[in-house]
Amino acid sequence: MTTPNPLAPARLASTEADPQGLPAHVWPASALRDDSGGIEIAGVSLAELVERHGTPLYVLDETEVRSRAHRVVDAFTEAITPLGAAVHVYYAAKAFLSADVARWMRDAGLRVDVATGGELALALAAGVPAERMGLHGNDKSDDELATAVEAGIGSIVLDSAEEVGRVADAARRAGVVQAVRLRVNSGVHASTHEYLATAREDQKFGVALTQVPAIVAAVRERPELRLLGLHSHIGSQILGVGGFAEAARRLLSVHRLLLRGGPVPELNLGGGFGIAYTADQDAVPIEQLAIGIVGTVAATCAELGIPVPDLAIEPGRWIVGPAGVTVYTAGTVKDVEVQTEEGPAVRRYISVDGGMSDNARTALYGAEYEVRLANRTSTAEPVLVRVVGKHCESGDVVVQADHLPADAGRGDLLAVPATGAYHHSLASNYNLITRPPVVAVADGAERVLITRETLNDLFARDAGLAQEVAE
Repeated sequence: MTTPNPLAPARLASTEADPQGLPAHVWPASALRDDSGGIEIAGVSLAELVERHGTPLYVLDETEVRSRAHRVVDAFTEAITPLGAAVHVYYAAKAFLSADVARWMRDAGLRVDVATGGELALALAAGVPAERMGLHGNDKSDDELATAVEAGIGSIVLDSAEEVGRVADAARRAGVVQAVRLRVNSGVHASTHEYLATAREDQKFGVALTQVPAIVAAVRERPELRLLGLHSHIGSQILGVGGFAEAARRLLSVHRLLLRGGPVPELNLGGGFGIAYTADQDAVPIEQLAIGIVGTVAATCAELGIPVPDLAIEPGRWIVGPAGVTVYTAGTVKDVEVQTEEGPAVRRYISVDGGMSDNARTALYGAEYEVRLANRTSTAEPVLVRVVGKHCESGDVVVQADHLPADAGRGDLLAVPATGAYHHSLASNYNLITRPPVVAVADGAERVLITRETLNDLFARDAGLAQEVAE
């Protein structure tokens, strides 16, 4: 047994962990090592994909995405149907949106939750019916509201008191009655990263519970609006049921008061269902989550003496996150000696040809990931590594800490799992790095969902180079 590295975090304390294994709850279900030791997803070799598409490369298991979409609908439907209510599942487009993904969600029976005019336009262009979409946003422009209302959008989430009049006016001009929800800060502080907690009182989203009666009264005074109910989103990457249950209890108390003034057919508890990014994380199965959330809603409604409303949820990460893998080519390898209380220790830095431009989550949230050698296996001793990007930032880290074989280095392919959500969506051109393509794989075949950005794509937007690019 090798001597443990004092720089290794507690989750990596065991030197017996397999640095070449593919934990089933972190990687796509189809991930395995082929006869040559390379990783394949859905029957497609990552090394062969790289030969055709280069790196960095986002790979998305289509079957995994589709099956998880069906699974979340089935889980909540089975939980709530015996109560005489229904569930409306919205795919949170901000996690990752392309035309094909929008169609996969439509075909699986999901609705689509959009937060900008751009997301709305893409979903419409992909063939998602407007009536099966909902529009979010804390600062919706007049153009966005007008476009959504005129397209016949199914619902608009009101994020402030002032939006009541603006949405009503847009509906009046379009000659329609617009269904709306009111986003509420429940005060529930979900167990999550500070920057991801979106139900705290002192933040930009929603209104306080105390403001709800007055705003709902204003909604009901406008004949152009129809109230669906309250909306809550308590955070992201939530690995348990407790936060959702407490938010539901608090919202249903206000829901009961609102029933005295008219119908309140729905309760929207938002999304934020977490996934496992590393082997030590343990996300609650979606079926158990559905039973816990619906059970709390049913019990609370019984206590309050009110009917169980239809339930709406908005998963995004849970559907696409585990289906994604990002592949990089390794470059510079550097051993850095660090002084610790136990004496000197070595941290190995392995640079890759991407970084915070294709995975901003580590820099933004201190997110943890795993990494695996993707083009081969090795019998070399495992060593502690930190995988870093090529950007001019010391915080440009892809994987904070994991083990890789000691001979992993320049030219090897490194794969990082659980990157299907909030990676392409947050990608940037920092340092004029072009954004990677997204390739879907299924049943041994591949299909490009989003093409690789080129330098000409970037230069075409630079007015000082437009003529040169055209020529």
